[in-house]
Amino acid sequence: MSDRENRPSPEALLKHAARDSGRGRLKIFLGAAPGVGKTYEMLASAQARRREGADIVVGVAETHGRAETAALLEGLEVLPRRAIEYKGHSLAEMDLDGLLARHPALALVDELAHSNAPGSRHPKRYMDVDELLAAGIDVWTTLNIQHVESLNDAVARITRIRVRETVPDGLLDRADEIEVVDITPDDLMQRLREGKVYVPATASRALDHYFSSGNLTALRELALRRTAQRVDAQLLDHMQAHAISGPWPAGERVLVCVTGSGSAAAVVRYGRRLAERLRAPWTALHVETAQPAALAEATLAETTGNRITDALRLAERLGAEAVTIPGRDVPGDILAYAREHNFVHLVVGQPARQGLLARLRGNITTELIARAGEIPVHVVGGAPEPPARAASAPFRPRPGPYIASTGIVAAALLVGIGLQRVAAIGSISLVFLTAVLVAAAAFGLWPSLYACLISVLAYNFFFLPPLYTFTIADPENVVALFFFLVTALIAGNLAAGMRAQALAARGQARTTDELYRFSRKLAGILDMDDLLWATAYQVATMLKVRVVLLLPAAEGIDVRAGYPPEDQLDAADLAAAMWCWKNNREAGRGADTLPGARRLFLPLHTSRGPVGVLGIDRDAPETEALRPLLAPSQRRLLDALADQAAVAIERVNLAADVDRSRLLAETERLRSALLTSISHDLRTPLAAILGAASGLESYHALLDDAGRADLLGTIRDEAERLNRFVGNLLDMTRLESGALAPRLEAVDLGEMVGAALARAGRVLADHRVEMDLAPDLPLLKIDPVLFEQVLFNLLDNAAKYAPEGSTVRLRAWHETMPGRADAGVVRLQVIDEGAGLPEDALERIFDKFQRVPAGDRQRAGTGLGLAICRGFVEAMDGTVTAANRRDRSGAVFTVTLPARPATTMAPA
Repeated sequence: MSDRENRPSPEALLKHAARDSGRGRLKIFLGAAPGVGKTYEMLASAQARRREGADIVVGVAETHGRAETAALLEGLEVLPRRAIEYKGHSLAEMDLDGLLARHPALALVDELAHSNAPGSRHPKRYMDVDELLAAGIDVWTTLNIQHVESLNDAVARITRIRVRETVPDGLLDRADEIEVVDITPDDLMQRLREGKVYVPATASRALDHYFSSGNLTALRELALRRTAQRVDAQLLDHMQAHAISGPWPAGERVLVCVTGSGSAAAVVRYGRRLAERLRAPWTALHVETAQPAALAEATLAETTGNRITDALRLAERLGAEAVTIPGRDVPGDILAYAREHNFVHLVVGQPARQGLLARLRGNITTELIARAGEIPVHVVGGAPEPPARAASAPFRPRPGPYIASTGIVAAALLVGIGLQRVAAIGSISLVFLTAVLVAAAAFGLWPSLYACLISVLAYNFFFLPPLYTFTIADPENVVALFFFLVTALIAGNLAAGMRAQALAARGQARTTDELYRFSRKLAGILDMDDLLWATAYQVATMLKVRVVLLLPAAEGIDVRAGYPPEDQLDAADLAAAMWCWKNNREAGRGADTLPGARRLFLPLHTSRGPVGVLGIDRDAPETEALRPLLAPSQRRLLDALADQAAVAIERVNLAADVDRSRLLAETERLRSALLTSISHDLRTPLAAILGAASGLESYHALLDDAGRADLLGTIRDEAERLNRFVGNLLDMTRLESGALAPRLEAVDLGEMVGAALARAGRVLADHRVEMDLAPDLPLLKIDPVLFEQVLFNLLDNAAKYAPEGSTVRLRAWHETMPGRADAGVVRLQVIDEGAGLPEDALERIFDKFQRVPAGDRQRAGTGLGLAICRGFVEAMDGTVTAANRRDRSGAVFTVTLPARPATTMAPA
């Protein structure tokens, strides 16, 4: 224990090392409300540092028109702010890059909770400060208590005004210094009336609402308490880093010692009342000692464990931190923990045993009082619960260890007789002492005490004169036998204790290993059903219980997994599970709520709230129906398993939420693109058709034949354009619904190209068309209707993006693969002389509603043509790719189709 007390805490040393790692130091001037003088105090302190020669730059300082505050800026280097344009307004923000480039020793950054203008590198000013600190620049800043995230709700309840700009609590916890800038409520209200905080009209409204005397007093207390918490944490870090043995009475901290006595609950309640009176944090501590297996199975030990579990659970409900540590010397471990964590009050229960034997043996309470030194110990009396009757569950020792101990002593007797006959050895008692140690190491305390007793009898009977009687003639032998008995008892007790500790350490190592493997297993599971099954199996096998897992459903919660799988819930269990889910508290067997249920239900929850319910059950006699299902160590193991399972369930749920959000975003994007396409690309030809038709109707008699033909041509062209758009939408619907079934037949590629060119005659009217089709092209087994649509879409795309008068070229050839039995592939290219494609869009242009920017011209179309091309070609076992020309600007679209052997080319 002395080593533990004199050794620095590794965590505290790491914190100090982090502060010395080149990161800047942060000082926060904390105020209870606006107007208390935080900026004034920061600038006044900076002026004092400047006179000492410090390199100081003002990144941002808000004077709010106060002359006395602005006067403190004289002599300080003020960095010009950066202008950011937002919605036609110019907003001035701190120049973070300029401050980093200047790299002063100290930067002054006012109003830590400020939200930066859109377009800044960070949305919040405290993020700017964090970057300055990371660059090794010390920062002084100001903050009001209402901007602390964890106190936001409390401030809203006090002032009925919710502050939207907040900073994380971790920023205050990482601050190297916090200086509270404080004035009385009356002084602050007087400053408001004098116009030193707000303009008169605003000040009047503030006095009537936010700046009332009660509000300011409450905010002032919040600021002082939050600062005191940070100072207390700094003091604890300092003591642990320098191995200073506490406690230092700088602040009140209460440690409640939870033992297995019947008054454990009363001790916890008194600790809560004491902490409330002192307004101090408190912790409930239990030191878990290793006990022999035989004693652990006794009813008395089981009842003690249940009391400890209930007391720790009660402490957590009352707001304490429940801690369990392993140990052997309970009073010493309690005092070591108290000194290490600077607890200045100890609360312990009055010892239940007050007889002479109990006084001789000692107890935890008296030991704590004797060894506590300067730490005050509060002894709580009360009526303890009656101990469990041994008759209700009699202690039945296993005969095996005692038979084996008898054999070990018998073997020691034979060895002793043999040694005495071979050589006259006087220390035969050491042979029996070895037998006692072996029995203690192998079987524990009680078998070792049994071995000690029969060893004494055997040593007396066979080796002390007169032999073969239990009479001792020589008084010297009486003394030797007595000290042999004492030595054997002490050695056996120590060996049994070491064995119990080794078994406990082995069990903890096994449990830790299983928890580690379970966490790794959960990390690799992505499916919810697999995750629930793995959790149920792990809990069932580690705790030897039956398990059910329930997750939220449309109406309450439903069973999603269990081990064994056939386990079902009755009405009482379902009611307990539903209550547990709705209230986020345990229910059922052994709990305070619905204890008549067969199972114990625990909520699986994370920081976001409950994610499910875990139910456990174990076969037990009816007389034990009201006992807790698990021992304290098993309950802690269950809590660890439940926490891991809850985090894993939330991870799977979050992944599903991300997928759903991505799907919704994609659906919304497609819907928006479709609406845009319909509103523009479909209404444009409709407007042209309606205009031409109205012109024919209204001015038919005034138009000559050429004018009427021109209007009719417009109607026909726009109707064909509209037909193409609607056809593309229908084709895409067929592709997405899976209703597309190609009708394959042997066709000639040249004929298909001719048909597509004839159909695209009007589209290509302003372009030159060149064809370069190899003469040895084989027949292709394709769907002629779909393939003609593919060619038309590619030609239409080339006509849109190639300038008028340019050339659109079609090229096709046959490729064979050496050493392969098939007929190779046929490649068809559509080559234009447009601007080409962006390199990052070569694959993206085949997505739905994707349209490549076309300079200053808006190209008509829905953005579905190329997506339809890829869908149709892939339905015919082909591929289509896009690339840019190498000889000049322009795009190249290549369609690759399999050329099947001649035996398969008969028409379908």
